[in-house]
Amino acid sequence: MTNSADFRLVFDRIPEQFDVWRPRYGDELFTDLIRETQLGPGKTALEIGQGTGQATEPVLKTGCSYLAIELGEHLAAVMRRKFSAYDNFRLVNDDFETHDFGMERFDLVYSAAAIQWIPEDIAFPKSYALLKNGGTLAMMRIHSDYKSPNEALYKEIQKVYAAYFHPEREYTCHLEYENATNYGFADFRHREYYRTREYDADGYVSLIGTHCDHIVLQEPDRSRFFEGVRKAIQNAGGKILVRDTIALDLAKKP
Repeated sequence: MTNSADFRLVFDRIPEQFDVWRPRYGDELFTDLIRETQLGPGKTALEIGQGTGQATEPVLKTGCSYLAIELGEHLAAVMRRKFSAYDNFRLVNDDFETHDFGMERFDLVYSAAAIQWIPEDIAFPKSYALLKNGGTLAMMRIHSDYKSPNEALYKEIQKVYAAYFHPEREYTCHLEYENATNYGFADFRHREYYRTREYDADGYVSLIGTHCDHIVLQEPDRSRFFEGVRKAIQNAGGKILVRDTIALDLAKKP
């Protein structure tokens, strides 16, 4: 059985696949975020759990001083290669929960689908302490609707899940983002952005293969599961649509 700390490292098993297939967050969100924080030269940003940089480059391009903290050794190595051309890029391969940032303080602390892995009573107080007065905590994530665009296909895929989806540990991480205000943050705001993605059967199988509870599937269920999903999509015309709601929560340190 994988313990809690190790479960955070499942993505580190597949850095290249993760880099290719994990969805990005969209230009509109970053336009709003950069306007909100006035990021640019002379400003500082900390990204919690960089992964493979789905939310990194728009911040780097502002010219701010950027630091990432990434738990996964292989993910960190991929990111050092990927962003080596940026003089303002720094990365530390360590655990946000225990890392000592010394006297460093930031204008922006942000997370793209990572902060929910950290207990609330660590995530919010530590983010608050790391921010300068007037700084911003930004938390983004993607909620995907697999059902309403294609309900018949969704039902077929659910049959495959019922038959073969038996991960050694299910994903149970959850964070009440608005609880940031219980830890000193003010001016909490929630924004949403919308889009639709389309995949062929192989692409969709590659995508869900980057989900944490799918990564840990064991044989023989693993092969049967992914092949069942692939066949369901092929039998439905070879395409699947996914509707995304991209959420951005912002809070200020007074």
